[in-house]
Amino acid sequence: MQGKRILYLMLGWFSLITGIIGIFLPLLPTTPLVLLAAWCFSKSSNRFHTWLLEHKFFGPIVRDWQSSDGIPKHARNRAILFMWTGMAISIFIVSRFWATIGLIVIGLCVTTYLMRMPLRSENTDQTVEKDEHG
Repeated sequence: MQGKRILYLMLGWFSLITGIIGIFLPLLPTTPLVLLAAWCFSKSSNRFHTWLLEHKFFGPIVRDWQSSDGIPKHARNRAILFMWTGMAISIFIVSRFWATIGLIVIGLCVTTYLMRMPLRSENTDQTVEKDEHG
């Protein structure tokens, strides 16, 4: 059991570090990697999972995902826009037929998934911000 825990811990840190690199490199997806790190930490380390949930930048991503309230509409739309932009750049750079088909299929599946997610009302976001800042 200890080996499995170490594997999840290593995968969590690898995902988080790769996600951080993705902030600066547009072809690496930050949010899915941070979510994978949170899942790995939940399986391996309460300390790191709590740290990630309370992190200034990554905490809101994980908390939004784990809550049943949904995600903000602007965040969903931004994710779809950046995903398709990154995929278009990849398709242009790679220019291989099967890679293009694969990216389009993946993009359509992820877009469908995001479009079906529940949306949290924008007013709820503003209320939370006022509570935190005011």
